[in-house]
Amino acid sequence: MIKLTMMVLLANPSWAAPAKAPAPPQVMVATYSGIINPAAAEYLQAAVAEAARQRCAALVIELDTPGGLDLAMREIVKAILAATVPVIVYVAPAGARAASAGVFITMAAHVAAMTPGTNIGAAHPVQLGGLPGTGKEKEKTDSVMEGKVTNDAVAYLQAISARRGRNAAWAFAGVAQSTSIVSAEAVRENVVDLEAESLQDLLVAVDGRVLPDFKDRPLRTKGAQIVRFAMTGRQKLLAAVSDPNIAMILMTLGVSGLLIELYSPGLILPGIVGVISLIMAFYSFQTLSASFAGVLLILVGFLLYVLELKFHSYGLLALSATAAVLFGTLMLFRNSGGGLSVSWSVILSTLGTLVLLVAALVAIAARAFRRRSKTGAEGLIGRVAVVDTDLAPRGKVTLGGELWRAESLEGDIPAGTEVRVEGAEGLTLKVRPKGP
Repeated sequence: MIKLTMMVLLANPSWAAPAKAPAPPQVMVATYSGIINPAAAEYLQAAVAEAARQRCAALVIELDTPGGLDLAMREIVKAILAATVPVIVYVAPAGARAASAGVFITMAAHVAAMTPGTNIGAAHPVQLGGLPGTGKEKEKTDSVMEGKVTNDAVAYLQAISARRGRNAAWAFAGVAQSTSIVSAEAVRENVVDLEAESLQDLLVAVDGRVLPDFKDRPLRTKGAQIVRFAMTGRQKLLAAVSDPNIAMILMTLGVSGLLIELYSPGLILPGIVGVISLIMAFYSFQTLSASFAGVLLILVGFLLYVLELKFHSYGLLALSATAAVLFGTLMLFRNSGGGLSVSWSVILSTLGTLVLLVAALVAIAARAFRRRSKTGAEGLIGRVAVVDTDLAPRGKVTLGGELWRAESLEGDIPAGTEVRVEGAEGLTLKVRPKGP
C-alpha cells in the first residue's frame, strides 16, 4: 500500500507539494521635495528608467514643490510621457503643493492624485534674469517676451491635459491667471484623478484601473511590495546647491574666506574654502538662470568690501558695498510664484555677517596702524640701555645684548649708568639718564 502511494505521488508531483504563490507586484516610490532643477530632473528621469528596468507595476512620484526651472520641468514631463511603466504623481504629504512647474509634472502623469490638504496651481511662468534695456523700451520688450512665454506655457499644459483627458480649460486658467485650487476641487474639476489619505490608500484606489497607454495590463497595485528609489549623494548635493538661499550663503562664505585670506596671506584654508564656495555659488546661479546684472552688482559689492580693507573710507565703501549686495540679491530672481527667490532672513543674515566681518577686519587693521613700530629706529625709542664706556658726551652703550654707539643729551654719563634711548641718528643712539 505504501509503495502504491509513493508511485502515485511520484507520478503526480503537484499532489506532493502545494502550488507556489505568485510574487506580489512591485511599486517603486520616488520622493522629491524642493525646487525643480537639473538635479530633480536627473533623479526623476532615473526613477522612471529604473522602474521600467525592474518591470514594476507602477512608479509613484511623491511630489512637493513650489515650482522651478522650465527646462528641468520639461525634461521630467518628457520622461513621464515616454515612460513604459505607469507613472502616478502623488502630491503629498498634507500641506504639500504642486505649484508652477509642479502643475505640469502632475498633469503629465498617467494617474494624478493628491492628499487632502494639498493644493495645485499658480503655473504662470516666471522669467528669470530679465532682459537688457532701460525705460519704456525695456518694459515693452519684457511685456512681449512675457506674453510669448505665457502663451507657450498655456499651449504646453493644454496639450498635456488633452493627452491625459484632463481639464484643458483649467489648464489655461492655471497658467494665464495663476489659478490655484485645493485637492477636493482639483478632483471635481478633473484636474487630478483622485484624493488619497496615504500611499497605501492610493495603491488600493488605483488597483485594477485601465490606463489608455496600457490597455493590455490593468494596474495591479493592491498589496504591492513598495521599493523606495532614493537620490544619490551627488544628486542630493546638486539639489541642495541649486537653491537660491544656499547659493547666496555659498557666495557669502566664499567672499568671507577670500577677505580673510587677503587680510592675512598664508592662512591658506580660508582661501581654499572661499574659492570652492564661490565656484559652487556660480554653478548654482548659472543653473538657476540668475540675472547677470544681479550677480555683477553682488561682485561689485564684494570688491568694495575689499577696497574698504585697503583704503580707510570711514565706512563709505562698506556702506556702498552693502547697498550693492542688497540690490544685486533682490535682482537675482524676479519671483512671482515660481518658487525661486532668496528669503529675507538669508539676505539679512548674510549681509550682517559680511558687515560684521569687514568691520572686525577694519578695526584690526586700524589698531595695527596705530601700534608703535617695534623695529628700526622707532622701535628703539624708550628702551633702556647700560653705559659701557663713559659718555663724554660720546661713548658706547649695551642695548639688548648689542653694543651701540651713543651720545649723551645731558652732559657726561659714567659707565654702568642706565640710560633711556630718546632717538637715533644713523647708528648712534641719543640717550639721557634713565632717572627715577
